[in-house]
Amino acid sequence: MAPKAFASSADVAEKEQRLEVLADGVYALTAEGDPNVGAIEGEDFLVAFEALATPVAAREWLTKLREHTDKPVRYLVLSHYHAVRVLGASAFDAEVILAHDNTRALIAERGKQDWESEFGRMPRLFKEPESIPGLTWPTMTFSDTATIDLGGDRGTLELRHLGRGHTEGDIVAWLPQQRILFAGDLVEAQAALYTGDAFHRAWSTSTLDNLAALGAETLIGGRGAVAHGRDAVDAAIGQTRHFLEVMLREVGAVQERGGTLKDAFDATHAALVDRYGGWPIFEHCLPFDVSRVWDELSGVERPVIWTAERDRAVWDQLQS
Repeated sequence: MAPKAFASSADVAEKEQRLEVLADGVYALTAEGDPNVGAIEGEDFLVAFEALATPVAAREWLTKLREHTDKPVRYLVLSHYHAVRVLGASAFDAEVILAHDNTRALIAERGKQDWESEFGRMPRLFKEPESIPGLTWPTMTFSDTATIDLGGDRGTLELRHLGRGHTEGDIVAWLPQQRILFAGDLVEAQAALYTGDAFHRAWSTSTLDNLAALGAETLIGGRGAVAHGRDAVDAAIGQTRHFLEVMLREVGAVQERGGTLKDAFDATHAALVDRYGGWPIFEHCLPFDVSRVWDELSGVERPVIWTAERDRAVWDQLQS
């Protein structure tokens, strides 16, 4: 049996992108399980949510957006620090790049290693990587909540840190007037979770509880289709919670009986594959997910930094 191709390195097919107008001046771009992005119109400016992996990829998104609005980007909001979300930032010419305090600290601590790691795992997303000018640095950060007045009758955009989850610096963008939530990678809709830098116990409980309490009627997750309506929103949140709970249960059970990390991976894979195995990036993510769950349940509070070398070692150990 041939070994599995490393992570998403064999995924070279372009994905069909879909731009949806979710409300007056509210946009989302999805692409068959690739990272989602969005934008919100203010009275005379734009707020962009996420930046994609390179300036070239970001400019392609902006070209589609310009079919609907020519307002300048005043704010670029980064939900967290991962390279495929932030390295295209220079394309937006934003006056302000907003993120959580912890996101800035994580970029300083491990941004370069994360860039190299993600480029190795998902090379297709890095269109013309030579266009990346360097690490993306927020120009404004906050700890709990930041509010952007959209002007006129457009209401406000609330940026909120709901707790540790996908990383320790995740933020969401919430439009209370329209009941629309850009959730970043705290929620996925019919796409597997990447949790290699996560805090699974907090994420699966208090953080998702805080997110659900917002009462969104439209939700844009980090990957997957837009969830329209409360039932679909609840399903996306429920899927995310279930994925996390199963990993915690299976890895914990293996540790309790004195098993190995490979035993934990095999048990978790078996428990998840029937429901989630056909969803985007499932096989790619699971070795890194299980490795982090194992560490967390072993008392490793903060995620170990992923490097290109560590990625390969974990992959060879668990997906062989």
